[in-house]
Amino acid sequence: MELVAAVQGRRSIRRFKSQDVPKNIITEILEVARWSPSWGNTQPWDLYVLTGKTLAKFKEMNLKKTLAGTTSASDVPMPTDWPDAMKARYGALGKVVLSAQGIKRDDKEARDKYYQTMVSAFDAPCLIFACISRDNLVEYQMLDIGLIAQTICLAAHDKGLGTCLLASTARYCDEIRKIAAIPEDKKIVVGIALGYPDSAFPLNNFERDRMKLTEFVHWME
Repeated sequence: MELVAAVQGRRSIRRFKSQDVPKNIITEILEVARWSPSWGNTQPWDLYVLTGKTLAKFKEMNLKKTLAGTTSASDVPMPTDWPDAMKARYGALGKVVLSAQGIKRDDKEARDKYYQTMVSAFDAPCLIFACISRDNLVEYQMLDIGLIAQTICLAAHDKGLGTCLLASTARYCDEIRKIAAIPEDKKIVVGIALGYPDSAFPLNNFERDRMKLTEFVHWME
């Protein structure tokens, strides 16, 4: 697959097939990802790959705590304030996500059901937690996590797989550490769901939107 086709064709997958991804395929994806750029070639990332029984334990825990209304205890808290333009785009996506499934805004039961599938990683057979150390240079490490996460997504797309970066899977970090044997000195940044896309599901097919270059590119000649 050509690079441009991969970049433009990759999308967030919100329902996966139950088909397992062979370990050798995941390994091939990560072999590509390890060549991602990083600040000063520091390569600050640690990746924890959950499949099988370990992933099942995680999904059970994450759903149970969500249903109980347990307060989030993530290592990287979600921002509570967004600039207006970003907030508008975020809200627009939320509307598309609901409308593509035929869910009305006032249908709380259906919205809750969708959220439950999200905290269960959309039934993906593989979940990769991207982690960084708790020491200095957190900002640069976060940049590098973004770089390797993008490479994982592109490499997966190249192999006919799909991905979705999910903050909702990294909300109860103390429990995740117990399940996935992640050391206390590691910050859990994000979970990357990985699997074969269910191409018939509407949320995997809706038309996406991006800003025009004139909205964010500033030429200084």
